[in-house]
Amino acid sequence: MRNLYQYGKRIKNLSLFSKKVTEGVLSGNYRSAFRGGGLEFDEVREYVPGDDVRFIDWNVTSRMADTYSKIFKEERELNVYFLIDISPSVDSGIGTRSRRETAAGIVALLASTAVRNNDRVGAVFFSDHVEKQIPAMRGRNSVARLVNDLLNLKADGRGSDLSCAVRTAYKAMKRKGLVFIISDFKYQTGWKELSLLSKKHDVIAVRLGNPADYLIPCAGTVEYRDIENGKSVVIGNLNRRIRREYEKFWQDWFYFWEEICMRRKIRTVTVSTEDDPLIKLLSAFKETRKR
Repeated sequence: MRNLYQYGKRIKNLSLFSKKVTEGVLSGNYRSAFRGGGLEFDEVREYVPGDDVRFIDWNVTSRMADTYSKIFKEERELNVYFLIDISPSVDSGIGTRSRRETAAGIVALLASTAVRNNDRVGAVFFSDHVEKQIPAMRGRNSVARLVNDLLNLKADGRGSDLSCAVRTAYKAMKRKGLVFIISDFKYQTGWKELSLLSKKHDVIAVRLGNPADYLIPCAGTVEYRDIENGKSVVIGNLNRRIRREYEKFWQDWFYFWEEICMRRKIRTVTVSTEDDPLIKLLSAFKETRKR
């Protein structure tokens, strides 16, 4: 895995940088976007302009001949789980960073933000099975542990099976919480389990993109090898039409991925290895607040 030592040093610097970020704009957007998952009903009061119309209590309103809103109180803490794909494909791609390194930056920012909001953070690392589970805990040490494991944990499995990771998280999370799934999502497993998970928890799918997702080189004969199952195929005479079809295949797949997530009320964000994770996350949080 290339440049992980250097990237690990950048993550340490990021943790210092993220203190200001998470105490400021990122923390504020995180809290307003996702803390709704940690609310419980408290009482009702008369509706006042500016109240969220979604919280109008229509039963009380019909009896009292006036409009009443439900009032919620915030639970002191929220359990935040990261389901992180560490299969061989997350180490692939072109550019200065791999998907795994990009995932480390994302987790550092999100986990630091959660901890500074007094939330517990845990993780499930998966390939074609659960590689490691970290129970939810508080404290800055939990962030360092997550990032260190993400950068250094080597998968025993070859493929990706999201269903096993989702089942593990579902059993571990006893009350409503927040789940970030971080993967390249180049597989078709786990949708049934995700439907159940999203009914109980807020779920955000973070796709790790890379320019190589849509590109094949311009060459006469190319051997392609699946780094997860070891199978290879030799394709000759790669013309423009084949390259377009390859690009369209993955464009259609990721469009389909967004559609099936949307139907399950799972929010999505794509962070490329060429992106600034902070900017992409801020944008995603702002979009979430609008919904």
